[in-house]
Amino acid sequence: MEIILLHDVEKLGEAGDIIRVKPGYARNKLIPEGLALRASKKNRAISDERKKVIKSRLKRESAAFESQVNELNKAEITIEVQVGDDEKMFGAVTSMDIHKMLEEKGVKVDRHDILLEEPIKALGIYRVPVKVTPQLNGEIKVYVITI
Repeated sequence: MEIILLHDVEKLGEAGDIIRVKPGYARNKLIPEGLALRASKKNRAISDERKKVIKSRLKRESAAFESQVNELNKAEITIEVQVGDDEKMFGAVTSMDIHKMLEEKGVKVDRHDILLEEPIKALGIYRVPVKVTPQLNGEIKVYVITI
């Protein structure tokens, strides 16, 4: 039986694909759960239209994500910290501190998307990756200086 997938189904295909499965699997599992439709002329036309809409939406979203990555790559923040003898920092710079400074600059990023492996504990210039999408990362430049 030929069906049109409405959602991505593991080991079968992606949404919009027309695939051939056993009739019982289609009648008892895929169609009742809303994962697929029978592959009639009408449903094929609906599927084609749905694919076009999804493709245009993905194009718009990718352009927005690319502009956000470019904005992050241009972002530079300076964090002033107190140091003691031998240029040792009191405390550390965490993703929370970086998030706060980004918000002050007007850059909107979720705190959990700042991919700081471990807190910064020394003065210097650091490049910190920021996740925009699972496939796209931007980088901000963080200057850690003394007060």
